[in-house]
Order: sequence, then C-alpha cells, then structure tokens
Amino acid sequence: MTAAPFRVGLLGHGTVGSAFDSLLAERADAIAAATGRRPELAGVLTRSRGSFDEILGASDAIVELIGGIEPAREYALRTLQAGKPLVTANKQLLSQHGDELFAAARSGSAQLRYEAAVAGVVPVIRVMRESFAGAHIEKVHGIVNGTTNFILSEMARTGASYADVLKRAQDLGYAEADPTEDVNGKDAAAKMAILARLAFHAEVTLDHVPFEGIEQITSDDLDYAKEFGLVLKLLGVAERRDGGVSVRVFPAFLYGGHPLASVVGPFNAVTLESEAITEVTLSGPGAGGPQTASAVLGDVVSVMSSPGMELDPVEQPRFLPAEEVESAFYLYIEVEDRPGVLAQVAQVLGDHGVSVKSVVQKGIGENARLVMVMHPVAEGKFRSALDSISGLEFLRSQPRSIRVIEEEFVS
Repeated sequence: MTAAPFRVGLLGHGTVGSAFDSLLAERADAIAAATGRRPELAGVLTRSRGSFDEILGASDAIVELIGGIEPAREYALRTLQAGKPLVTANKQLLSQHGDELFAAARSGSAQLRYEAAVAGVVPVIRVMRESFAGAHIEKVHGIVNGTTNFILSEMARTGASYADVLKRAQDLGYAEADPTEDVNGKDAAAKMAILARLAFHAEVTLDHVPFEGIEQITSDDLDYAKEFGLVLKLLGVAERRDGGVSVRVFPAFLYGGHPLASVVGPFNAVTLESEAITEVTLSGPGAGGPQTASAVLGDVVSVMSSPGMELDPVEQPRFLPAEEVESAFYLYIEVEDRPGVLAQVAQVLGDHGVSVKSVVQKGIGENARLVMVMHPVAEGKFRSALDSISGLEFLRSQPRSIRVIEEEFVS
C-alpha cells in the first residue's frame, strides 16, 4: 500500500535548507514506514524562485529556514494563521517575536515546532515539551553556543590568545566571518529566552535576558583558574529564585564535578533541574548544516505524528535585577609589589560584605598579581566592592572578574 504524501513547503535553501532537502529525500522511506505518510517537498522558496502563496496552498506544513526577522516573520505568521504547522530554526525570530508567533499558533490551532533553534541536535526542546511536561522545572542552564565553547576550550588547551583561537575557529568553520553575536553572548541569550519561556510557561523575550560575552577573556584567566580546579564556559542560566526568575548569559568558571565542565569543543549541553527529576544533562553537536537539518526533520516527523498545540502562558514572573542575584566570583588584580596590598584589598571586600574563599599571590615587582575566589554574594554588593577596589592607588590596571558556579553533582 502506497503511503499518502505529506507535503512540506521549504522556505530558504542555504546551508541548512539544502541539507534538509537532501536529508528529507534520503529518509522519506523510513519515515513513511514509521508514520504511514511519506514526506515530500511541495516547493522551495528562495530570493530567485518560488511563490510563498503557491507553496503555502500546496503544503501540509511549512519549514522556515530563511533566518532573520523579515520576511520570515510575515511568512511564519501567515502559515500559523492558516492553521498549518510551522517548523523553524530561527532563534532570533522566536526570541524577539515569540509572543506574536505563539498567539498566532493558538489562534490558528496550528503546531509550532522549533527544536533546531536551540542546541543543534540536542533534543532539549522536545524533552522539556513532552517528557518533562509535568515537571516543575527550577533551572535550565547550559552551553548553547558551540563557537564560544570551542574558543574557550582551545584557549585552555593550548594557552593561545583569544584572537588567535577565534581566527582558527573561523578557518575551521566553527565561527562566522562576523562572529559578533556568538562571542558577545547575544546568540546564547536568544536561545535562553526560548528555553526560559518553555521552562517557566511565561512570556520571555530577548529583552529579558542580559548577556555578556567572552571578548575580554585572557589566557591568564584560564591559567590561574586551573589552580583553583576551574574551567571556563559561556553559560546561559534560567532559574527560579527568591520568588522570581533570572535569565542571563555570562562567562563562568565551573568546578570539575559540574556536568557541563567536561563539555569541550563545538559541542552544546543543557542541564535541567527539578525536584521531580533531580538533574538531567543532554549534550551533542551544536551547529552545522547536517546537524541542524536533522533536528528540523525531527520536528517535521513530530508534526506528522502528533497534534500537539501551543498552550497559553500561565505564569507572570518577576524578573530579578542582576544586582539581587547571588554569585561567587573570581577576581584578578594586577598590583604594585609592596607590603599591605592584600590586607587593603581584603578590607575593602569585607567592608562591602564580600567574603574571600581562596587567594593566590603571583609574581613580584611589575608582575605582582592577586587572584581570588569569593564566596557567593549579591552581585550588587560585589560590584560596589569592585568600584572601590578600582580606586586603590596601588593597582596597575583595572581588576577583572568572572562569575563562579559552585554547584556540583557528584555521583
């Protein structure tokens, strides 16, 4: 018996779109055997060919791989308003116009699938949406940008500078010619807005996610961190705390017992925490045409197999200001080599309610440095202490600080 066709309209035929086209043809027989319907392309829209109206009319579902905001937003809304399923990998569209898209999906009784928008082939969206739908998720944190993870891993492994490793990442295809949104944290912030919306059943947009990048990280930071048993990652963190919600992206040091500490190279990983599940970590390749296309095809199969609908957001959380959130910190200070320096720095920290966990003194003369790790403290208090330290007359340069995640999971 011949399987009935399931017609897919494809918007965009670049790196991911062309990979999806090939993968769809390659896997069509297996999908037909599993679902009873055979996926096939109803049409392809690019700048030079195809008509969106014709493709929409001929399709059972639309796959949007154009990227950017417009015309992707217009096509996405029209698809959902027509009651047809939409599969997209467009993290910026979802993070900036998610409210509009989800409302259109509910209004049109249409499915909206977006696994490929976050963490490549790591099925974190599907796990949160389906497997853990009944869990009260307390925290989602992860490495959701493979470019920065490769850069930090290589800096730690080789001792090379940020600029040198970034150039190598570009040569290997792990970084774009313009890597700005990767290295400044915006790409990760868009993904965390999507994850936080799903985890907390709330309206979370990119505007709710303050982000910091890795442009100022030095090989010295990574070298000294090893003395404290730390590794550096660019983390996205969405968590419930103190009656509110905090969603942020920042570089952070992790201790070896943390499940994200061993994730190296261009890989992504996301850890989910809840009382019901304790802790689950998902990891895998975070980028690349074939990998993203595989996640997109998985969403298409989900559309073919499930009538899943979008639910109204049920929570209206208070987004906590960064200064209220507690963090531990690493602090690096270049100082003049003279008696009493450490005591004065410790005095300033103590005056602001900041407690030192460990300290290393390095070098002599013009190479004298203090490297410290603080106990957790409200960020506002630490920043105030840092402002005061910056005014001390024996400093040779502005101090540098990086957050430290103290959480570990030891089996």
